[in-house]
Amino acid sequence: MQNYRAPIRDVLFSLCELHGNFPYPQAMSVAQGLGDDEAPMILEAIGKFAERVLLPLNSTGDREGAHWDNGKVTAPAGFKEAYKQYVDAGWPRLGHAEEYGGQPVQFSLKLASDEFLHSANQAWCIYGLLNDGAIRTLRSHAEREQVDAFVPGLVSGEWIGTMCLTEPQCGSDLNLVRTRAEPAGNGRYRIYGNKMFISSGESDWADNIVHLILARLPDAPPGTRGISLFVVPKRLPAADGSLGEVNNVHCLSIEDKMGLKGAATCAMSFDGAEGWLVGKPNRGLNCMFVFVNKSRVGVALQGVAQAEAAYQESLAYAHTRLQGRAPGGMREPADPLVAHPDVRRMLLTQRAIAEGGRALVHLCGKWVDVVDSGDAVSRDEAEQRLALLTPIAKGLLTELASEATDLAIQIFGGHGYIKESGVEQRFRDVRITRIYEGTTGIQGMDLLGRKVLGPNRAVLDRFIDEIQAFCDTAVSEEIASLQQRLQRAATMWRELTDELGREAGADAGLVGAVGVDYLMLSGYVTLGYLWAQTAAIAVRKLASGCEDPAFYRAKLQTARFYFDKMLPRVATHRACIESGTDVLSTDDALRGATA
Repeated sequence: MQNYRAPIRDVLFSLCELHGNFPYPQAMSVAQGLGDDEAPMILEAIGKFAERVLLPLNSTGDREGAHWDNGKVTAPAGFKEAYKQYVDAGWPRLGHAEEYGGQPVQFSLKLASDEFLHSANQAWCIYGLLNDGAIRTLRSHAEREQVDAFVPGLVSGEWIGTMCLTEPQCGSDLNLVRTRAEPAGNGRYRIYGNKMFISSGESDWADNIVHLILARLPDAPPGTRGISLFVVPKRLPAADGSLGEVNNVHCLSIEDKMGLKGAATCAMSFDGAEGWLVGKPNRGLNCMFVFVNKSRVGVALQGVAQAEAAYQESLAYAHTRLQGRAPGGMREPADPLVAHPDVRRMLLTQRAIAEGGRALVHLCGKWVDVVDSGDAVSRDEAEQRLALLTPIAKGLLTELASEATDLAIQIFGGHGYIKESGVEQRFRDVRITRIYEGTTGIQGMDLLGRKVLGPNRAVLDRFIDEIQAFCDTAVSEEIASLQQRLQRAATMWRELTDELGREAGADAGLVGAVGVDYLMLSGYVTLGYLWAQTAAIAVRKLASGCEDPAFYRAKLQTARFYFDKMLPRVATHRACIESGTDVLSTDDALRGATA
């Protein structure tokens, strides 16, 4: 049986003390429209909804799965009813403009509360939590009448949005998109083509489904330069604004997946479906990147959510399961697992991933807040920071989430490998996060090739300068060792980037060969910075005689663990990067079976 409690205390620490998004202890009181205590109340209410309503449906939804019958999709028992509770409570409205029916709180608050939902039931979340990206894309690029037609329903949650990129012949390579759009003569377009791997492309619990789809106009140039974006609803709006006739959009099937079995991943057919052009012709990929980048932060959050839940379940099990004799153990007939050093290593690894990952996701959320409400100069810096941090967060945290959920199986032993414990489901469910919205390899090439060796190098230098300035600040002797090790790692990050910049021009395969190692190294240094800051806060709090010393002692121990056992991984990634592409340059080991 799965167990989970929303980590509200740690969320407030990250948002308020570490990042300073909001005043503390009047957490998030400056959020628009919120009083001093309303934001913590929102977190607590959504946390309870996650624990009491969504968590019990997680394992049952996995066993039952989504159903497809003649184009109709039915979610597992209880999913639709839970979503109605979510909508009736008004939670989808958080973070959106009042003019469209939203409650305009900071994005970082919405992001923090979404973690609880993903921890409790990631499959359930897939149906409705793509709406935020669809709303941002439409508001950024669509005509006002399109925004008025589709955004209010998405804000309320009564409608759901999808992102339709992938086709049978192309995954991440959008050069190969074949779906076409033909002018219909009435300001609309008719869309023809098939899309696959479409999350919640069809469901039984929304009044309407709003598809954002990439397609080519008749005179479009080849490649990604010729892709346009269209909004195509399942049901067309009538003249009076009500829902009209059903569009020519059909769900051909749903995938039988490794995980997220309760979520419908659909193969979709657009057979002359009517839609509207969003943004300028042939600029669809630029428009869709609003959706993609928002979704990548959300996928990083999914990784954190599963790592947190896996840690909680592992810790509870390790305290109650008696097994063997630990060094210095005295219990009869055996010591609990938590007393064994190797189990403690695994638990602390999970904790360092979950809490450090949460801090990184919240850092991204803080920069989104600046983009949403800052002045022009602040927004420009925030957008550049997000361009740097988003691939790091998405790539690193999904890789580490797989590690954390895998460690849960290891801690549970044989009981982890069977379905009864529920931890093997978390391993299966989180595995997709390393693939969708761009694989880890794509994130690595984006970070190194498109960002760091491109226009964002100065942004990286400013970030490393910030890290090194922190390392030069005297905090306490207790933190000095962490600062020294972090400074060495940050200096190495900069020097390695310089070296790659000199070599990349002469080696076309370099970025692809070392991109993942570069991303992971960048991520470990970034987490090191967040953990060092956390340790500094903990030392100050403990010295001041705080009311919650156990919380800060745990933070300090986890920070030390991270620096002793996880930050040293950068040495391996550095060695892999410095080895270059030579071993990848021949096909001797990779000839086909018939060669």
